[in-house]
Amino acid sequence: MNEKTRDILGLLARLALGGLFIYSGLVKALSPAEEFGFAIEGYKVLNAELSLWAAYAVPWLELYAGLLLAAGVFTRCNALFIGAALLGFEALLGQAWLRGLPITSCGCFGSGGGNSIGREFAQNLVFLALAWVSWKYGRAWSADRAVETP
Repeated sequence: MNEKTRDILGLLARLALGGLFIYSGLVKALSPAEEFGFAIEGYKVLNAELSLWAAYAVPWLELYAGLLLAAGVFTRCNALFIGAALLGFEALLGQAWLRGLPITSCGCFGSGGGNSIGREFAQNLVFLALAWVSWKYGRAWSADRAVETP
């Protein structure tokens, strides 16, 4: 694969994943935190109080990480952060799936209807691949590249 193709793939992956995290964070930030907190509580990992704290923090982390990734600011760090977040989401989904918990909405994109846990798990694997491409090739046409010294 030539350099131009890698740069275009990196840019597209960065914009897609950044846009996804912007959307996900914005939907949750504009909704009552209790809705997302209830979804988090369904995973049976955190109690109600900690779930609510997470429901206040996670949307803003997603929103800012998505904005920074899409803009190409600290591209590799943000791609790594988003990849780590996706691995954490996979761990939550995986343990719920193995335990047979009745998760009707993963909370990924707000409290609206969701997919099955298996489908969300597979979807997150695709997002992890985008995070890797963003980390590896995402610096083309980025703010990081614009401020580099020649």
